[in-house]
Amino acid sequence: MGSAIALRDDFDGPALRQFAKGTRDAAQARRLLALAEIYDGGSRTDAARIGGVTLQIVRDWVVRFNEHAFAGLLNGKAPGNRPKLNDDQRQALAKIVERGPIPARAMVENG
Repeated sequence: MGSAIALRDDFDGPALRQFAKGTRDAAQARRLLALAEIYDGGSRTDAARIGGVTLQIVRDWVVRFNEHAFAGLLNGKAPGNRPKLNDDQRQALAKIVERGPIPARAMVENG
């Protein structure tokens, strides 16, 4: 088994707890409190228990925190699916919708 990834050394447990106290994001606060446990000498298992996650998730939090500090512990927005229409197609469709139905076609279709 490999050794644990060290947390960055420009923060400490009290600093993380202070930031957790002030954040409005509950998920970020939970992650910060879990990492504060590690800074204070607790085990990764204790941090996982505090965070309600597995050891792998704690490792992911450590990596994200080391790379991006507090912002790394915010929930990101998933990119979602690629749009089916490009900009030109979207604009053409918007024009069709804005013009409304074609009266002769609407009469035939609606009887």
